[in-house]
Amino acid sequence: MSAEPLAGFTVGVTASRRREELSALLERKGARVVYAPAIHLVPLADDTELLDATRALLAGPVDDIVVTTGVGFRAWLEAAEGWGLRDDLVKLLSDARVFARGTRARSAVRAAGVTETWSPEHGEPEHWDEVLRHLLEEDLTGRRIAVQLYGDPTPQLTGTLRRAGARVVEIPVYRWARSDDPTPLRRLVGQAVAGTVDAITFTSAPAVAATLAVAADDNLEGLFLGALRTHVLAACVGPVTAAPLEERGVVPISPERARLSALVQVLSAELPARRASRLAVHGHALELRGHAVVLDGQLRPIAPAPMAILRALARRPGHVVSRAELCGVLPSRAVPGGAYGRPQADEHAVEMAVARLRRGLGGGGLVETVVKRGYRLACDPVFTDTDADGAGKALGG
Repeated sequence: MSAEPLAGFTVGVTASRRREELSALLERKGARVVYAPAIHLVPLADDTELLDATRALLAGPVDDIVVTTGVGFRAWLEAAEGWGLRDDLVKLLSDARVFARGTRARSAVRAAGVTETWSPEHGEPEHWDEVLRHLLEEDLTGRRIAVQLYGDPTPQLTGTLRRAGARVVEIPVYRWARSDDPTPLRRLVGQAVAGTVDAITFTSAPAVAATLAVAADDNLEGLFLGALRTHVLAACVGPVTAAPLEERGVVPISPERARLSALVQVLSAELPARRASRLAVHGHALELRGHAVVLDGQLRPIAPAPMAILRALARRPGHVVSRAELCGVLPSRAVPGGAYGRPQADEHAVEMAVARLRRGLGGGGLVETVVKRGYRLACDPVFTDTDADGAGKALGG
C-alpha cells in the first residue's frame, strides 16, 4: 500500500455541520479520523430575539439581504410562517437585492421563490468574505442591509459594512452550543496531550472555544495549548476560526481561501512536512509518521509501544539507547480523557516491543541489538551538540 499524504497520521475533526464531508476528504488523503464534535446547532429557544429582529426588518424598506446559510434561511422562513409573517418576509426579499453566500444558500433562496442578485460562481463551501468584497465594490452609504447570522455574531462582516456607511440589521437565526456529550471531545483533548493525535481541524471559532472549555474543565487547558504549540498541528478553515488560538500563542495553519477542500490540501502539505521524520537506515528510506512508518514508499502501521521505541531510537539515529531508557518511553494504559500514564516498565516489556517493531518493519535488520547495552538503528551515528547527555535530536531528523 503506497502512502497518501496523510496516511499514518491521526486527525481530529471537531466540526458538527458538514463533518461527513470533511472526514471523507481527510480519509481520501489517507488520514485516520477521530470524530469529536465540539458544538451543535441550537434553535433559539423561544424565537423572541429572531421575532424582534424580523419585525424590525419589516418596519422599513431593505436594500440588500445577505443569506449566509441554507439551513438558517429555511429556519427563518419557517419561524416567520409560524408568526404569520412569511408572506411579508418573502415580499421584502423579492423587493431587495439578495446576496447568497454559496450553493446551499442560493438553493434555499430559490426554493422560496426568490431570485438572488449575486452569489459566488464556484461551489460550496463559500465564505462571506466574497459577498463582502462584492458589496464593497459600490458605495454603501445609507443602505439598509440585513445579514442572516449563522451561529455567532460576525463582527468582521457586519462591522465592515457599518464602517462603509451601511445600516445593518442582524438576523440571529440560530446559535451554537457545546455538544451534549463531551466525552469524544474530552478524549480528543487527552489524545492531543498524550501525543496520539497529530492534528486537529477547526471549522468555526465556537468550536475552538468549546474545545478549550472542555480542556479547562479537565484542568488540561495549559497542557492542551502546549500540545498545539508543539507536537499537534492546529488546522483552521480561516482567520476568524484561527483568531482565538492565535490569542493564546498557538500558530495554526489556514488555507488562503476558507474552503474545506483547501483546508485538507494545506493540511496534506504541512502535516508531513512538519511532523514526519525521515532517515536512511540500513539502505532503506524510513519515514516516521503518527501511527505508522513509510518504508521505501510503503505504509506500515505500527502499534503504539513499538512506535514509542522507534521514536526513541530515531531521536539519536545510530546511537545505542539502553533498555532502561526505553522503559521510560513505553506507553501504558489509558487514563480518563485519553491521556497516558508512564508507570515503570520492565526490560521484558522493552524486548517484546522491539520484537513487535521488527515484525512491523518486516525484518531487514533496521533495529540492531547491542549486547548488554541496548538497541540502535542500523545507520551511522548522527552527532549533535547535546549528545553528551543523551538528549540531542538528530540533525535533519
